[in-house]
Amino acid sequence: MKNSKLLLFGFALLLSVALPLHAQDGPGGCVESPENPTAILAVVGSAGAFFVSARARIKARRNSK
Repeated sequence: MKNSKLLLFGFALLLSVALPLHAQDGPGGCVESPENPTAILAVVGSAGAFFVSARARIKARRNSK
């Protein structure tokens, strides 16, 4: 139950951060977009990789004691 609540909170947090950054479909399309989607994807991917790595290290440390 705790994991599902944490997963739901993480998903809600991701949506609340991603939706304001989403480019608006105006007359110029993505040309007038204030953000660089490639940079945002790189940051999200790096954060995901760090999270997986950190979780594995924490689990390994707990299991060795």
